[in-house]
Amino acid sequence: MPAEWERHEATWLGWPHNRSDWPGKIAPIPWVYGEMIRRIAPGEKVRLLVNPRTRNQAQRILRRVGIDPAQIEYLNIPTNRGWTRDTGPLFVRKEKEIAISRFHFNGWAKYPDWKKDNAIPDVAAKKFGIRSFRARIGKKDFVLEGGSIDVNGHGTLLTTEECLLDPVVQVRNPGFAKHDVEQALRENLGVTNILWLKQGIAGDDTHGHVDDLCRFVNPTTVVLVQESNARELNYRPLQENREFMQDMRLEDGSRMEVIHLPMPSPLFLDGQRLPASYANFYMANAAVLVPTFNDPNDRIALGILSELITDRPVIGIHAVDLVWGLGTIHCLTQQQPAP
Repeated sequence: MPAEWERHEATWLGWPHNRSDWPGKIAPIPWVYGEMIRRIAPGEKVRLLVNPRTRNQAQRILRRVGIDPAQIEYLNIPTNRGWTRDTGPLFVRKEKEIAISRFHFNGWAKYPDWKKDNAIPDVAAKKFGIRSFRARIGKKDFVLEGGSIDVNGHGTLLTTEECLLDPVVQVRNPGFAKHDVEQALRENLGVTNILWLKQGIAGDDTHGHVDDLCRFVNPTTVVLVQESNARELNYRPLQENREFMQDMRLEDGSRMEVIHLPMPSPLFLDGQRLPASYANFYMANAAVLVPTFNDPNDRIALGILSELITDRPVIGIHAVDLVWGLGTIHCLTQQQPAP
């Protein structure tokens, strides 16, 4: 699986339509998509999953914000929700061929409406004539969401025990031991080195996705979110992850560089903790899109990422409305690597 910063052919996005994702607050969400796409489209195709009604809305909004229509490809693919990081095809590359590692999706082992989302990789493979390989452990389909992993493109993968190994809460692959999960990751993503962090951040509806916690920014460097307030709910688990990383090694046995990324102040809506995190950025060809939260740490996070990623601009995207859906920019996007 190539690293996210490697050249893309396209970015996949599912246009928002499920009002239950942003209860009482869906009105501004298509405009946030418009701003994201305005920053992505200059560098690559944007493949939008739509239905006839949402296509009309998407065309109207994208036209109004000045996006070149030649850069947008509308795909009539039904979806339950718009979290394309977890439901879209996970692309892998071997020499000049791009293929799809076809993992199963089951609504984060939490929600009952997931069958349309689970079919997206099959529809994509058929439409674009891409080979697809079904991910299994024995005779059972292997469940995996794209937000639960991050790779450096050289063989190392980051994930969390909370998401992939919890035996009680949101169990993706019941009955599978750690070595089974690692075998499936190695066989289907071409990784050789799997690094396990403990817990994700508070408010994460997915129960521990790593893309809110720790991300590669180059083959040897990660950013790891840290909480400075010792009374805050995230403080202890993030400190534990920090200690774990001190002993971790890359695929060649070397230490990785760990850069600390701040957390925004806790964000709530209707009394619900939201998973606001600067680690949920997306590295497109033309820009790095970083969620911002009207917080003093917005500027600090953007500065840290700008110093680490120098080959494309780092741009903040207002995400206070977006995170009410319990995810932000990385959760919504999925890269298709260039051949």
